[in-house]
Amino acid sequence: MERYLDPSLTPEERAEDLTDRLTVEEQASQLRYDAPPVPRLGIPAYNWWNEGLHGVARAGTATLFPQAIGMAATFDPALLHRIGEITAVEARAKHTAAAEHGDFDIYKGLTLWAPNINLFRDPRWGRGHETYGEDPFLTARLGVAFVQGMQGDGPILRAAACAKHFAVHSGPEAVRHSFDAKVSPKDLEESYLPAFRALVTEARVEGVMGAYNRVNGEPACASPMLMDKLREWGFDGYFVSDCWAIRDFHQSHGVTRTVTESAALALRSGCDLNCGNTYMYMLAALEEGLIDPADIRRACIRVLRTRIRLGLFDPKPQFPEYTYDVIACPEHKAEALSCAEKSMVLLKNDGILPLDASRLRSVAVIGPNGDSRTALEGNYCGTADRYITFLEGIQDAFPGRVYYAQGCHLYRDRTSQLALEDDRYAEALAAAEAADVVIACLGLDATLEGEEGDTGNEFSSGDKQDLRLPQSQRKLLEKLHATGKPLILVLAAGSALNPEIPCNAVLQAWYPGQMGGQALANILFGKVSPSGKLPVTFYETAEQLPDFTDYSMQNRTYRYVRRNVLYPFGYGLTYSRVVCTGLTYEHGCARVTVENTGDRQTEDVVQLYIKDNSPWAVPNHSLCGFARVSLEPGQSVQLEISIPDSAFESVDDQGIRAVTGTAFTLFAGTCQPDPLSQQLSGTSCVSVSVTR
Repeated sequence: MERYLDPSLTPEERAEDLTDRLTVEEQASQLRYDAPPVPRLGIPAYNWWNEGLHGVARAGTATLFPQAIGMAATFDPALLHRIGEITAVEARAKHTAAAEHGDFDIYKGLTLWAPNINLFRDPRWGRGHETYGEDPFLTARLGVAFVQGMQGDGPILRAAACAKHFAVHSGPEAVRHSFDAKVSPKDLEESYLPAFRALVTEARVEGVMGAYNRVNGEPACASPMLMDKLREWGFDGYFVSDCWAIRDFHQSHGVTRTVTESAALALRSGCDLNCGNTYMYMLAALEEGLIDPADIRRACIRVLRTRIRLGLFDPKPQFPEYTYDVIACPEHKAEALSCAEKSMVLLKNDGILPLDASRLRSVAVIGPNGDSRTALEGNYCGTADRYITFLEGIQDAFPGRVYYAQGCHLYRDRTSQLALEDDRYAEALAAAEAADVVIACLGLDATLEGEEGDTGNEFSSGDKQDLRLPQSQRKLLEKLHATGKPLILVLAAGSALNPEIPCNAVLQAWYPGQMGGQALANILFGKVSPSGKLPVTFYETAEQLPDFTDYSMQNRTYRYVRRNVLYPFGYGLTYSRVVCTGLTYEHGCARVTVENTGDRQTEDVVQLYIKDNSPWAVPNHSLCGFARVSLEPGQSVQLEISIPDSAFESVDDQGIRAVTGTAFTLFAGTCQPDPLSQQLSGTSCVSVSVTR
């Protein structure tokens, strides 16, 4: 048996043996994302490009979970672990089925380019809903759980996760191919790198994808500074460029002059795999003396090592139990429903929710997202075998009459090109006037906030210009409010919005996946208490935010914000009241008593924040622990939540992380310890002093 086929050897030994059986030309060909077959050695074609952000994406039928920002709102690492596992199981089953039919095309592989752990630092960024929010600690904890679930803990990877986009990447989309993100050593170490470090050192993530932009003058896919960080952390997976990012070296960034120089710079710096076509010029770079064969061999060993870790060169099939019937199975869809229920955030409730169906004759569902499948999806999504829209979920749950009106186009001034503007307002008002309660389903979808070049991108290359609803929806909401009917606003969006019009209740639904309508109805009619928490700050207005291109953390996110907050990070109401008392801290563990003093069963999220007296500490406070808890009315439990040593560290202006404070205050509650959070939540946080 050839050594590369021997499972008793290490993946490194097998990859070295296989690489050395290839010619230099064949080695170079394996560094393309669409690697060709090598028939003489039995190596099949392999396409590295597959997506799994919230379920297997772009590959046909798969379970469709809430978008990543919605998963983040659950504050539930165990759930993220399960979703990562399900995504990998379905990817493995789909890969096996495709390979059996000789299909090795794009989106059929086992290298899933997820999760996106960039910091959602600015609410205008169109791709922010792909992330786990604005906090590095929350992002790290959820990202580690997702990767561990996806990759598994056995000798063979269930699927290979990929941490992206390394690093300092969060808009603007319109200039991402030429933009130079200027970042201080403090912000880099304190905010932009912690999640990547955690995924490498704790989860042993198999892949890392570079970003399009430069970072302090260095292209992210060939940055000595960033590559040194990966080596410092002990990364031993493969590094892949973002798609066509290496082409930007000479076309947009101007750091090289020719395509061969770009290929050589990326390869020498440590970029093993090219998503794009620049590495098709690798042999030309070799002929020009810009690289040598050892550079190609080193990268080839790394990419083949990943394929070996996936079991793709083993004599017997791996994971034979992952058969085609696991795809979109009832158990997986039940998890999608649970995640959607836990993700929705109740932002406002004057007592109208939950609705008592026995006291209502009729409800009106009005708005362009009411019966929209697109509003359930987000971007980087798969195709569900069944969707339950908001309208359908309410129709299934409510025994009375449900009136429906689209109300308006998502953003245009009319729904039909032949009509006059405002062509659906009259129908919406008639439906509202006929109903006891109005449920307005408004917001955005991935055609309005998303990646540059995605379908639509009505706003600035996928980014938002402001935090307002599109004008057509603002006018609709004003008209509905003027009817005087009880008004519940359901926002489908992946980022902060300020509806501006007063409503009796506001529910942030995100892009909740294929079961989103059922989850919404379960919450509206009280079958489930809402329990999601905001993983981002909702600001009042974009005009008071720093410039979009400013990557300083000053006045960004809850750790640094000074004003302009509409709804705070970590905020979210339930149908009950959970209070925290008796907080203590000892030997790295916080203990707190948590009681449901209300009259409904609910889940809630207990959050720990720390405030440091160090001059290098963030000006406000930082999340350092959290736990989701389920409580019956009157039930009390004591939680133990571990706090990492890093919670007591601060980062100085040189980017040095150390314990420089001597006195700390630890807070526990179901929200942040700031006055606005406690006022909106109707609760208070408990605190304890800690010295180090």
